[in-house]
Amino acid sequence: MLSKGAWKFYIVIASDVILTIFSYLLSYLLRFNFTVPDIYWNVFFRSLPVLFIVRIACFYVFGLYKGVWRYASINDLLRILKAITLSTIIFSAYVFFYFRTESFPRSTVIIDWFIIITFLGGSRFFYRFFREFKNVSTSDGKNVLIIGASDEGEMLLREIKKNPKMGYNPVGFIDKTKKRQGKRIHDVPVLGSLEDLKKIVVRKKIKEVIIADSTIAGRELRNIIALCDEIDVQCKTIPAISDILNGKISVNQIRNINIEDLLGREHIKLNTEQIKAYLYNKRVMVTGAGGSIGSELCRQIMKIGPEKLILFDRVENELYNIDMEFSNKYDNRLFVSLLGDVLDKKRLEDVMVTYKPQVIFHAAAYKHVPITEIHPYEAVKNNIEGTFRVIEASLKHRVEKFILISTDKAVDPINVMGATKRAAELICQGINGKGFTKFIAVRFGNVLNSAGSVIPLFKRQIEMGGPITITHPEMTRYFMSIPEAVQLVMQAGAIGNGGEIFVLDMGEPVKIVDLARDMVRLMGFKHDEIEMVFTGLRPGERITETLIGKGEKAEKTEHEKIFMIKSQPFNWPAFKKRLDELISDINSLSDKEIRKRLFEILKN
Repeated sequence: MLSKGAWKFYIVIASDVILTIFSYLLSYLLRFNFTVPDIYWNVFFRSLPVLFIVRIACFYVFGLYKGVWRYASINDLLRILKAITLSTIIFSAYVFFYFRTESFPRSTVIIDWFIIITFLGGSRFFYRFFREFKNVSTSDGKNVLIIGASDEGEMLLREIKKNPKMGYNPVGFIDKTKKRQGKRIHDVPVLGSLEDLKKIVVRKKIKEVIIADSTIAGRELRNIIALCDEIDVQCKTIPAISDILNGKISVNQIRNINIEDLLGREHIKLNTEQIKAYLYNKRVMVTGAGGSIGSELCRQIMKIGPEKLILFDRVENELYNIDMEFSNKYDNRLFVSLLGDVLDKKRLEDVMVTYKPQVIFHAAAYKHVPITEIHPYEAVKNNIEGTFRVIEASLKHRVEKFILISTDKAVDPINVMGATKRAAELICQGINGKGFTKFIAVRFGNVLNSAGSVIPLFKRQIEMGGPITITHPEMTRYFMSIPEAVQLVMQAGAIGNGGEIFVLDMGEPVKIVDLARDMVRLMGFKHDEIEMVFTGLRPGERITETLIGKGEKAEKTEHEKIFMIKSQPFNWPAFKKRLDELISDINSLSDKEIRKRLFEILKN
């Protein structure tokens, strides 16, 4: 028994055969003014079987039976045109050789060419029109307004019209610019610009607003959400068009706006060939591989295609999680998960000898400012001595590149965490050029949804009904998504030749109070339903952060979102001697003495 798909296939072929016969017949009738002489009827019947065999064969070769009529497009029309033209040329050759001793009405070939194009193209587009008209006419969905009268908005509109089950009735568009006002897209009008949003929503009884413009972000997006919240209209968005075109997600995956949308910026353009040049088919090691940054580094590196990825972490549970994730995606030969501590020289030596990494991303570090402020001993041991150990192993085993993950807290540090990371930056700069390995540091601010981010904390507090705890009403921070930060780290690693500190463009700083209010709104609460409490600055905290220190000068690089701070001259032997002394004496020092010695080393 034939399947439904097979039946449709044979029905389409049958309809094309019928249209071919009717087109050829009509060409004769038009040629002879609907009075065909008997002699030409004989020619008609003798040539007809050859014509439809040639036609169907060409239709098949050009893929006319692989398309879906409901999605008929200009490309389908071009295929029809090519198939009919080729079949007409073949048929004309047949006519020339077979009927050259007889009279053949040659103009019928040209007439037939025009008619069959009209029949075949018309039948397919009529079917699509019928389907879409039926969907629109039977749609009783909620009125929706689309923001963005460009490619993304047009794609969304087509998806809505083709899928009435989405439950939307597209009433109109609004756009950032006024130049599209009064235009129509698939018969849906562009009603105005963003300034007209409120009055259009009220006038057209809009129930939902969908943002289909990836250039709307940050403050502009916050304003739209705030306005929709004010007039009690739901606001959603669609995936970025770059993701849609890459086939990652479908345009019909309309979703709620999240905090990444509010803080996000333009899609990052990477030089993938440059990144591949130092990572593809290489042995790459990531320390702190189970952490927020480390695990995302591992995911991005695996997409590049390393010879082997070495996941190194001392936290058993985090290492287990990333190992299980990769085990379900990749061949076990492509990666290895190793439990170990960067302070353990023997363990590092064993890893280096066994796996011979060529590139190391050093993400292992203590990063919580209040915690490291209370525990300076552990911060110095892990962030400074641990970095020393990995660097020494890299030099000894001729690692090609060592990339340190640094932080904005390292800029003119006032806390222990920042001071230890600044020391790690200086170690990379001071030791660069002392061996085969190129040492690079990459500095950036807060990342969204990392283990230490305020986002998970605020989310938990809102879910509990508040209050949200904020240290200071004027507190601002730079934010970047984890994937965005990691991609730029990998790009900086490709650019670096050794000795540089790269700074990532973090965009505009965000007030933590505004961030909290946005999260309250996005989680479905009114701004006055969740209390905010200001608790005061914690030890080691700044109200504002910066990415470039006093005396540092940032230069542009070949990538618009990456800046470079060149190595500043300093007395490396003296600096290293003081650090070695601190590490040697640390077991006998109090927390106060450790902190004092650490900051003294950085000042000299």
